[in-house]
Amino acid sequence: MTLQDILPFAVPLAAAELILLAFTLRHILTHKTYKHGSRALWIIVTIAGMQFIGPVLYFILGKEDD
Repeated sequence: MTLQDILPFAVPLAAAELILLAFTLRHILTHKTYKHGSRALWIIVTIAGMQFIGPVLYFILGKEDD
């Protein structure tokens, strides 16, 4: 398998990952209340678990319902 074979899948996946990360960080920084944890905790979890896991965990466990 070469880079040419992987690129059509990797580029959209990387773009989706960065968009989800940006959306999650924006949401964390603009809201003051969370179900579990604090702002600093969710920023660390989101960035450290950047490959979809961190942002998904935030929206499942941390986001306070508006």
